Amino acid sequence: MSVLPQRSRSLDVLRGLTLALMIIVNMSISEDKSYAPLLHAVWHGLTLTDLVFPTFLFVVGTALSFTLEKYQSLGEAAVLQKICTRTALIFLCGYLLYWFPFFDIDKAGGWSLLPLAKTRILGVLQRIALCFCLASLLLHYGREKVVVVFCVAALLANWWLLWALGDYTLQGNAALKLDLLILGESHMYRGEGIPFDPEGLLGTLPATVNVLAGYFAGRFVRAQGASYQTIAKLLMAGALCIVLALCWSSVLPLNKKLWTSSYVLVAIGIDLALLAILAYLIDLRKLIAGTYFFEVFGKNTLFIYLFAEVLMSIGWIAHVGKLALFDWLYENGFQWWAGDKNGSLAFALVFMLGCWLVGYAMDKKRIFIKL
Repeated sequence: MSVLPQRSRSLDVLRGLTLALMIIVNMSISEDKSYAPLLHAVWHGLTLTDLVFPTFLFVVGTALSFTLEKYQSLGEAAVLQKICTRTALIFLCGYLLYWFPFFDIDKAGGWSLLPLAKTRILGVLQRIALCFCLASLLLHYGREKVVVVFCVAALLANWWLLWALGDYTLQGNAALKLDLLILGESHMYRGEGIPFDPEGLLGTLPATVNVLAGYFAGRFVRAQGASYQTIAKLLMAGALCIVLALCWSSVLPLNKKLWTSSYVLVAIGIDLALLAILAYLIDLRKLIAGTYFFEVFGKNTLFIYLFAEVLMSIGWIAHVGKLALFDWLYENGFQWWAGDKNGSLAFALVFMLGCWLVGYAMDKKRIFIKL
């Protein structure tokens, strides 16, 4: 693999922007107190929030265009060890996050270990880990043309499996059937009213395409540099993906929770267009005012995400009187002067800024934690 130029600032800003938005949408007080774009589509459809996770995977791919290049110089065994170790660490962090706080305290003050038999196995970090692993192995052992063929085959195979083994409803889809068969309902997410995991096994295959798209986009930007031709090609590729996705959606709905192939394509198209805009503004026009804010998030992305998720868990577990700590802070610090939805948004923004301050302190001390 040839050595490419150093990192593009627009790639770092895209990574940080994605994390900032992910923290905001995850910090929702409740559905009725949040603006519609900050909520997932109920089932079919697309909102701003539905684009956050695939963009996160896309930026995992752009980061991979740097890390995989560094791995190549370490030797075959070391490359495989790096990939497997990072996969295991990210997956374990995700699993422990869902098991947290590990102990259950009853009203009498006694405590017991939360049973592993009822802990969710898959989730956001677990999907990132699996997609990272599969994408890394494909890129390391396969030629780029083979990887492109895999992307096409993965999207078509996912479509066929969803069509042949079920339907596109919550209760009858193939992804649900596969997870029930392999994981069992006690290890699945229950936020949809039934055991159904939006980060389940079947969706991992097309989700890997988001990572691979980010990898190729990252390599392209670094190899070509900031130019009008680079930006035009990114925009054209993005537009093509969006058009194909919208045409495909007439027979395969856009659905984040099923991670349908049409959804993958539209997310990739939007990410390519967003990267093109950032490359134009930051790398070409040198409009860097304010970019440092997002670069802070982009330098410790996975660590800050994990920190935010742990803090969120504590905020909902801890109580002030009969209210969860976050509900108490929302009602007493934001709702009374900003109202329901504006108060919820303000609370989420303040929480996100608090996480940024942690990242800022780490950046100033040159602390960079790579999982």
